[in-house]
Amino acid sequence: MLTLAQNFGSQAGNKGCTMPSLLRKNRKIWTIAIAAAVLALSLIAYRWSTQHTQRNTLKIGISPPYAELLQSVADDLKPQGIHVELIEFSDWQAPNVAVQNGDIDANFFQQSVFLANAVQQTGYKLHAFATGSGSHVGLYSKHYKTLDALPQKARVVIPSDPVNSARALILLNRAGLIQLKDIKNEHSTLADIVSNPKLLQFLEVEGPQTALAYDDADLIFGFPHYLNMAKKADPHSALFLDPIDKKYAILFVTRKDYADENQKLAAFVSTFQNSEKVKAILDRDFGKGMWFAGWK
Repeated sequence: MLTLAQNFGSQAGNKGCTMPSLLRKNRKIWTIAIAAAVLALSLIAYRWSTQHTQRNTLKIGISPPYAELLQSVADDLKPQGIHVELIEFSDWQAPNVAVQNGDIDANFFQQSVFLANAVQQTGYKLHAFATGSGSHVGLYSKHYKTLDALPQKARVVIPSDPVNSARALILLNRAGLIQLKDIKNEHSTLADIVSNPKLLQFLEVEGPQTALAYDDADLIFGFPHYLNMAKKADPHSALFLDPIDKKYAILFVTRKDYADENQKLAAFVSTFQNSEKVKAILDRDFGKGMWFAGWK
């Protein structure tokens, strides 16, 4: 009579499978199952981490002069778990396109008159989420020390976009160099000049390029931060400055339906408005007394 063990071994042998081989197969199955479980858990963790990062990532479009300024705010928010991605744009149209398309959460480069004109022209559903800092603009010259010294047919460089072009013409009117039909018209154009005693010759260029014309033009309408960044002129050296007007403060602009998930943008704005580091950078890049807090 066969024993139980002998009988089992005989049956297993008849099936072409021994006890050690069964154990090896079971071990292999368990190894594969454990590996699959670990992989599944890893994928779940990765997806959760990615979604968490995306929920806590704030994308802001900026023009180059504001890069270091806003990066200082971004650095201050890292301990709060808020990741800020700054995207630089070289022109003044693309940042609004990016916000409208949902590619970024907000932009920081334009003032209220510019925004209103952009919305009117494009139909974009954008609005001011909050207000940042603003700066003076002025009339600058490398070749002349006073406006009276400007020669007949002096070459004057102004921005080409409608809003800042009008702002430049209004400033020239205030300086007594030209006269407009209506100095209060924020959409004035060259065609609205009714008096030009010095027969000034105007050249329109993109706003950021006005500083680069400083060496060659007789007079430019200049933005302090662009002049500073281009190392062309001391922002305080303007022959004529505009007064503080808070409608020209730079805005944090979003879509009207923007949902500030986890209050990321609100935290960014609050840090911007209360940071001593921000004030120091504004003093350095724009010049002390050349900028103002638009939210106050």
